[in-house]
Amino acid sequence: MWILYAFGSALFAGLTAVLAKCGIRKTDSTVATAIRTIVVLIFSWLMVFIVGSQSQLSQIDAKTLPFLVLSGLATGASWLCYFHALQIVDINKAVPVEKSSTVLTILLAVLFLHESLSLPKGIGIVLIAIGTYLMIEKKQSTGAAKEGVSWLLYAAGSAVFASLTSILGKIGISDVNSTLGTAIRTFVVLIMAWIVVLVTKSGNGAENITKKDFVFLILSGITTGLSWLCYYK
Repeated sequence: MWILYAFGSALFAGLTAVLAKCGIRKTDSTVATAIRTIVVLIFSWLMVFIVGSQSQLSQIDAKTLPFLVLSGLATGASWLCYFHALQIVDINKAVPVEKSSTVLTILLAVLFLHESLSLPKGIGIVLIAIGTYLMIEKKQSTGAAKEGVSWLLYAAGSAVFASLTSILGKIGISDVNSTLGTAIRTFVVLIMAWIVVLVTKSGNGAENITKKDFVFLILSGITTGLSWLCYYK
């Protein structure tokens, strides 16, 4: 059953990247991230009440909550980096780097969660790393150099924070319903995203959002919520 949830997470994550790219063409990526987070927050808390896990909110102990908060902060940082990278370059350049978080997450899980690392899994990690490198080199050789390396730094930052999100999230939801844990993390992301908007004074860019872009941002927020629910389930 877990593989169906994992596949669903990958499917919705892919849709998120495409929809978000469509929504941030003329919109500041930071503002777009903050708007999307509102949608994810509403969606995630709606799912909490649908499955009836809101009653467990008072049962979250003081040891678990900090990991959920830290996971939310890591998620916020990953989103801000990822969608800024998407705004700079094409999806097929930013996504492979961001998805290298898979390799980082597995290695961190071995180090901090003491999960096993079999030979087949080790070979898979190497192949993923090589594939990511080849995809980056291929795209850069076709004339992407004019876009500079800033997108690569943002995409790499997204991968690092995404891997931290997985590790911290795994620890934080070990004794908490995954739907409720996702909703709490999203609340943290929302606060962080809007603080960044206020600090960077990028909120003025909201007036440039067209109705079409707004619809794409809403849809990307919904697919993000679905991806999260599948992933942490």
